[in-house]
Amino acid sequence: MIRQLVFSLLLGAAAVPLHVSAQPAQALTLDRIMADPDWIGPPVEQAWWSWDGQRAFYTVKRADSAVRDTWVQPLAGGAATRLDGPERAGIDGLQAVYDRSGTRMAFVRNGDVFVRDLRNGALTQLGRGDERAASPLWGDDGALVWRVGNERWFRWDPREDVTTAIVLRAEDDPAQAPKPDALRERQLRLIETLRVERERREAQRRQDDDWRRADPTRAPAPVYLGKDVVIAASALSPDGRWLVVATEARNADKGQAGRMPMYVTESGYEEFEDVRTRVGRNDPVPQTFWMVEVASGQSRRIALDALPGIDRDPLAELRRAAGQEPLKGPRPVRIEGQGPDALRWSGDSRQAALMLHAVDNKDRWLVSLEAGADTPRLRHRLTDAAWINWDFNEFGWLPDNRTLWFLSEETGYAHLYLNDGTRSRALTSGRWEVSEPAMTRDGSRFFFLCNREWPGKYDVCTAGDGGVAEVTRSGGVESFALSPDERRLLLRQSQSYVPPQLAIADADGRGDVRVLTDTRTPEYRQYAWLMPEYVQVPSRHGAGTVWGKFYGPRTYEPGRKYPIVLFVHGAGYLQNVSDRYPNYFREQMFHNLLVQQGYLVLDLDFRASAGYGRDWRTAIYRRMGHPELEDYLDGIDWLVEQRQGDRDRVGIYGGSYGGFMTFMALFRQPGVFKAGAALRPVADWSQYNHTYTANILNTPELDPEAYRVSSPIEYADGLQDHLLISHGMIDDNVFYRDSVVLAQRLIELRKDKWELASYPLERHAYQHADSWYDQYRRIYELFERALRPAPAAVE
Repeated sequence: MIRQLVFSLLLGAAAVPLHVSAQPAQALTLDRIMADPDWIGPPVEQAWWSWDGQRAFYTVKRADSAVRDTWVQPLAGGAATRLDGPERAGIDGLQAVYDRSGTRMAFVRNGDVFVRDLRNGALTQLGRGDERAASPLWGDDGALVWRVGNERWFRWDPREDVTTAIVLRAEDDPAQAPKPDALRERQLRLIETLRVERERREAQRRQDDDWRRADPTRAPAPVYLGKDVVIAASALSPDGRWLVVATEARNADKGQAGRMPMYVTESGYEEFEDVRTRVGRNDPVPQTFWMVEVASGQSRRIALDALPGIDRDPLAELRRAAGQEPLKGPRPVRIEGQGPDALRWSGDSRQAALMLHAVDNKDRWLVSLEAGADTPRLRHRLTDAAWINWDFNEFGWLPDNRTLWFLSEETGYAHLYLNDGTRSRALTSGRWEVSEPAMTRDGSRFFFLCNREWPGKYDVCTAGDGGVAEVTRSGGVESFALSPDERRLLLRQSQSYVPPQLAIADADGRGDVRVLTDTRTPEYRQYAWLMPEYVQVPSRHGAGTVWGKFYGPRTYEPGRKYPIVLFVHGAGYLQNVSDRYPNYFREQMFHNLLVQQGYLVLDLDFRASAGYGRDWRTAIYRRMGHPELEDYLDGIDWLVEQRQGDRDRVGIYGGSYGGFMTFMALFRQPGVFKAGAALRPVADWSQYNHTYTANILNTPELDPEAYRVSSPIEYADGLQDHLLISHGMIDDNVFYRDSVVLAQRLIELRKDKWELASYPLERHAYQHADSWYDQYRRIYELFERALRPAPAAVE
């Protein structure tokens, strides 16, 4: 049976840290590949510095548990130890922020704010409770502000050691005169007792307001924004005087939500879960922005009408074609992606910066605003005829409090820029991308992830007025953190078969990267895995080259043609061809198994994938599934010409976006792909979410042609080959409904050679080993049936 399917792996080289070992290879089974990943060993999920730079903290998942333990690693040497009980009270926190003098750092741990004095290590807790603090920011005056939700801010002044609360309320101001009402006025005129009680109540309120304003020991009165709004985001100036607030209409129509049935439940009854709305079932709610004076509670609406291009409708032609009138006046805007962090105050509290996106996501404006003013100043505008990237929207203030740094794709690749209020200048350039920038405290340099050598090799780079330089050169960097003295980097680093580990490097780039952990299990370490070959597939469709990971035999049999399996990664905008540990680590092990069984496997970063710049990302605009399929057809040609691939025995599989592409391959190129496995697939883009889909295809009402040419269900009549559809029944991302409706379509079309496998307890990301095993058993059996000259006998 398939559960006993085994293959022997060739022996590797001598064991070294973070490399495969040379211990005798143990037989690997499909059951082992798809088991709970605990058998591999947990990745280092988060890593951060201790306040003195002498230790590193990191988290890993506990075996057979959902608990994440925190470990501490001495950097001078010695073993890591797990922190438990009272020891956890002294842990520093992730994403610490430093004051201007560099003598204090603040962080959030367990939802509370802490301040560490870097001169002596003293730790001060500024709050204690179940609330979730966020966004700590130091002012130049030494005060610290942070928020809880979007409606409460706190300010700690170390000189007085006092914490002040500033509260926003989406309610009408009780001091505001009620709307005129003839019945009320008649009642008060006729009933003196009511009138006197009201006058006394109002007098008491006015007196309390006067006392509050005159008493420096009291917190400001709540700021009332009205009952007709919802507070979407806010930012308090470090001096506590001003708030920038984003609001939405409370009664905005957000569209009809879905209802997802659940059949296997603890209650024994069918249950239902509310799920997202579909694309186009009302656009994201527009936002209005306000400058609020905390002391008086007075608010001024920030005027955006003068932003360049805000009154131009980039979809005017599509609207006319759909029988609609183009938009008139300013387009609606929102802050996207970063949420509250898209509003940032300078350290001196004199200016706020806002990152605004048009609701249609064709424009992005970075603006600054003087404290108390309502007219913003444009710092940068980014326009994209397709859509502004979901990533690369980070920005912030330099210590001079007038210069903004930001990321932009304006050259076609994400790079780092500075704007001093007059002009923007680039700190980086080239056919590569900047991500996760971190600025030194004096603002003289930035550190960031870069892929300068080739698109899938990620190192830490640094840039300043002296240009760009690599700090690390070994690749595989997942994330990094600067040490408190800014002389070293704490890294999370991985390899193709090594989950992210803790490592350290010098920030000047002079030393080697030193790996500090190896969390892999002894069982996993003993396998000598087949390393992927990074290849560039020539494009016959104008794409240049398509990067891929190829898995094939170490020695080819002369004259033999090998069956082909093509893997398609999910998410669309994701990068799987890199020297990092892949998101699809199970699939990578499965590819080892396929190669041992005589298959060739090719995994491509097709057009739309991340890591290759703006044009690669937007190649699918209004035609999803078309450029990507061309890339896979080119992949088949390359395998046939370069790796003895058999053009007559080609299979394809993938999940989510990969499932969608499997549909497109079998439906639009019948006969080319003899078999395909579509896992948790999109069948009809009109059923997917707005945030992702409307960027690429606009909306179904506005651009029905884009949905017609991009939705697999429109091409279902083309199916003639073997198809497996696999879907979790409680998938709240790509609804199980997609596969059910497509199944009905295939039934009506009288199609054969297809099957639907359903998993009652799985969401989009499968969690249970039994489901993983069952799904990949079916995939393997599908390929064996359809791609072998005769089915292989399996014991």
